[in-house]
Amino acid sequence: MKRAWAFSCILVLSAILGGCGKGGSQDTTAGQGASASQTASQPAQAASEAPAASGTLASVTMAQLPGEAAETLRVIKAGGPFPFHEDGVLFRNSAELLPSHPRGYYHAYTVRTPGTTDRGLRRIVCGGPRKQTGDCYYTDDYYASFKRIAG
Repeated sequence: MKRAWAFSCILVLSAILGGCGKGGSQDTTAGQGASASQTASQPAQAASEAPAASGTLASVTMAQLPGEAAETLRVIKAGGPFPFHEDGVLFRNSAELLPSHPRGYYHAYTVRTPGTTDRGLRRIVCGGPRKQTGDCYYTDDYYASFKRIAG
């Protein structure tokens, strides 16, 4: 009798642990509105999707942004010229981290990173008509997460 009970426990634990290795528990935790401490251990994309699902994104003030971001916003308002030919391209929002809008609403711009020889990871994504900076978002991790630029 004890062996049968022990064998049953082993089977149940194997099923539970086997399911965890396949991402099953991560998906349900993130989908059920997990706390920040729970989502912090999950992949960056899953953790960054949680704020968008609830409709709120963290915000950042102009004073909190790096100086290069302020320069990028100034160039966006002026309509260019942009330092990289990729600046102003369509941002599809395919991960749906930003509020949902029709295709063509968002455009991405490079925020220079001192000391790098390439475009780096920092970007500003603005929505609406070009030269408008009222609906802009900052990312310093190449679109894995965003903060709404306040004001």
